[in-house]
This record gives sequence, C-alpha cells and structure tokens, in this order.
Amino acid sequence: MAMTMKVYEVSRDGLTRIVREEAEAVPLEQPEASNQFPACECPECKTPAR
Repeated sequence: MAMTMKVYEVSRDGLTRIVREEAEAVPLEQPEASNQFPACECPECKTPAR
C-alpha cells in the first residue's frame, strides 16, 4: 500500500509554498539497520530479569 506525500514550507506570516510536489511513497517491509534505534542501555534494561 503506497502513501501520497507533499512537502510544504510555512513562514511565520502563514504564507505557504510547496517544497516538493505530490509523490507516491512505498513503505519498506523492514527498515534498514541504520534506520533502527540502537538497543537500550539504561540501567533498568541492563538488569537481568529475576
């Protein structure tokens, strides 16, 4: 299923302009490894389950 996207820029005065015309974007089945969040390293997540 594809999505349709159009990019606008809005100034402080409320004026809008189109930055990119309408285009179809197909979502990835699985994001590339570089686009994923790294594993959490907080103390709570590092503590093994009891």
